[in-house]
Amino acid sequence: MTDSLTLRRPDDWHLHLRDGAMLAGVAPQSAAVAGRALIMPNLVPPVVTGAEAAAYRERIRAALPAGADFTPLMTLYLTEATDAEDVARAAAAGLVAAVKLYPAGATTNSASGVRDFGKVLPVLERMAEIGLPLCVHGEVTDPEIDIFDREAVFLERVLGPLRDRVPGLRVVLEHITTAEGLAFVRAQEGMAGTITTHHLVINRNHILAGGIRPHYYCLPVAKRERHRAALVEAATSGDPRFFSGTDSAPHADDAKEAACGCAGCFTAPVSLPVLAHVFEAADALDRLEGFVAGHGATFYGVAPNPGRVRLSRGAAWTPPAKIETGAGPVTVFDPGFPLHWRAEDITETETS
Repeated sequence: MTDSLTLRRPDDWHLHLRDGAMLAGVAPQSAAVAGRALIMPNLVPPVVTGAEAAAYRERIRAALPAGADFTPLMTLYLTEATDAEDVARAAAAGLVAAVKLYPAGATTNSASGVRDFGKVLPVLERMAEIGLPLCVHGEVTDPEIDIFDREAVFLERVLGPLRDRVPGLRVVLEHITTAEGLAFVRAQEGMAGTITTHHLVINRNHILAGGIRPHYYCLPVAKRERHRAALVEAATSGDPRFFSGTDSAPHADDAKEAACGCAGCFTAPVSLPVLAHVFEAADALDRLEGFVAGHGATFYGVAPNPGRVRLSRGAAWTPPAKIETGAGPVTVFDPGFPLHWRAEDITETETS
């Protein structure tokens, strides 16, 4: 049995850091292991322009611990009023790595998202010209569609036709939760997909069976066990179209444990140890580095991180149940099994 593994420092290709006191509380958790992260723009108000992305990047940098080797890669929030040339200028300046599409009302802070997809076609066409990826929250919001079917319906009604209209657009289907989502990515040119840590571990029973467990509630919501198993197969297969985007999404406990609780799982403190457990169980530890540090970098056209992390396997350990932030306590994702892997950044040790 392998008891030690050295990997390139991971990337996180889908991360929520929030802002203000919450940002200050959670940013160090991701920076402790990850070398880069694609930062989601769904603040209130959202990050729509290049200037707003630059300002948010500076707030993130100010929240990092002294000496942290962590690069926030910024995104813009796509609205029906987004200026295509502002997007192009921000991309040319190296300020943004992608644009994020939220269907209006699909998830946290998505009220400013897209309702009429025809209105954003000029932006998408400009993005196709310059090779800037579109990251997609793939769910319809029609109240007549069952919440467990919203990803599959989105692929049929929205993303398929959108790709037909802008075939050169590079697209990431984010936080895939269904076998249909995996099949869609595999069938398309110029597409990739992120898979979260928590969707590799939980199915819908974890949220609903035996009582409602709000800290497992996320959007897209976890699906049936057959979908979880399909996600594990895809993530551990070595297929370069799939890579890690944790969608770690912190909310203070009083916002989660409420009559109308917020969606999101805060996985940042435990993501890499949980992934090591999943890949070990699938006899695929040799493919973990590609999933967390290789495939995504290739898709986004950046070099792999130069640093290294060490994963060590030993006695079971228990992560903190919560972290304290200036915005209130945030519950850490509980995978429901003992953690035997620990991650540590060894870059400084090796180079000092």
